[in-house]
Amino acid sequence: MAFDAELADAKNKMEKALGALSHDFKHIRTGRATTGMIEHIQVEAYGSVTPLPQLAGLSVPEPTQIVIKPWDKSLIKAIEKALSEAQLGMMPQSDGTVIRLNLPSLSTERRHQLAAQAKEACEKCKVSMRNGRRDLIKAIETKGKAEKAPEDQIKKSAEKVSELLKASEAKAEVYLKEKTEDIMRF
Repeated sequence: MAFDAELADAKNKMEKALGALSHDFKHIRTGRATTGMIEHIQVEAYGSVTPLPQLAGLSVPEPTQIVIKPWDKSLIKAIEKALSEAQLGMMPQSDGTVIRLNLPSLSTERRHQLAAQAKEACEKCKVSMRNGRRDLIKAIETKGKAEKAPEDQIKKSAEKVSELLKASEAKAEVYLKEKTEDIMRF
């Protein structure tokens, strides 16, 4: 088919959008602790800003606790400061060798806020995918006219892009449903 490259590009763009959604969901808190909640935090260390996972080991020994064990003990204060400034809703507790973050239980109101945040991230993903579909259909039509491709072939390729969008939106909805259930549980 003349539009295989465009269809492959469409599939790739939809997968990237779903990957971005999955990444966004990692930062939205549920009732359980995950290292993904703090992996994005930047720490001022050694005269530069460094991601937290490059400075410490992160673990989840209990469902409601994250333990941060710095490779260099002199960084404990800097890591505590970065965690406090990140406004995670948890206060870091240090014993001089490790930092513990205890997750407070979520109120019903906060759960609804987090579910709304997840829904917003999902809608952003869908908009991104729809914009990709629009651009790809435009590219298919332009290429089809330039190569004098049959009209029905152009239309079928555009329909395949729309089918890819529908399938990707359905996956995004499944991800949202799972995340919302995870947030509301406990």
